[in-house]
Amino acid sequence: MHTASRTVKALAAPIHRSRASEVYEQLKRDIAEFKLVPGDRFTENELGDRLGVSRTPVRQALTRLQQEGYVEVLFRSGWRVLPFDFDQFEQLYDLRMVLETTAAQRLCTDGERVDRELLDQLIAIWLVPPAERSSDTMQVALWDEAFHCALVAAAGNAEMARVHRDVTDRIRIIRRLDFTKQARIDATYDEHAKILKAIQRKRGDQAAMLLRAHIETSQAEVRKITLHQVHLARQPHG
Repeated sequence: MHTASRTVKALAAPIHRSRASEVYEQLKRDIAEFKLVPGDRFTENELGDRLGVSRTPVRQALTRLQQEGYVEVLFRSGWRVLPFDFDQFEQLYDLRMVLETTAAQRLCTDGERVDRELLDQLIAIWLVPPAERSSDTMQVALWDEAFHCALVAAAGNAEMARVHRDVTDRIRIIRRLDFTKQARIDATYDEHAKILKAIQRKRGDQAAMLLRAHIETSQAEVRKITLHQVHLARQPHG
């Protein structure tokens, strides 16, 4: 028997955060939305004034972003947004692919450990008629992330799920770019539905193949959009 299952909504739900965490989330959004462009320089005081907070939470947030590879500290001259490290993102996507396709196979073969409740929640969200689909890009982005985390969690290996959550956190900043167009939202619904149906029918090889194609498509879209957005953000305004 499973202990209390984490719901998909819980996986996608916002968490109450400290001031430093709020600053961290805001700066991460600014980088993801190209309000802070790779190469941009700024000081802690400038950010504090813009966000209406003291330097302490700003410094804590920047230190965390530095550890994650988004910014670097410059000697006596503030901070700088680092360029996107596409090689690192490719490696993280490769790891994500291994974890998720392995989970898909286990969901079709290892009946004892599978969390059916999590799977049922995914089915309730993704196997709906087109008229009932969400067109809210932020909502779909949250649900998409929760879908992939729940697939791995449902397979019953807590360590796999932990590593996958870490990978998910590290690619989130560019992954959300995949939901800027309605066509990609529609494709996500269609592809998730096919993956779930293959799992329902216990077709592990098919589920893994569909997941691999789904992740590869998303990865290509994100890379294309990111390069384009960086280019646009660097153009002079006015």
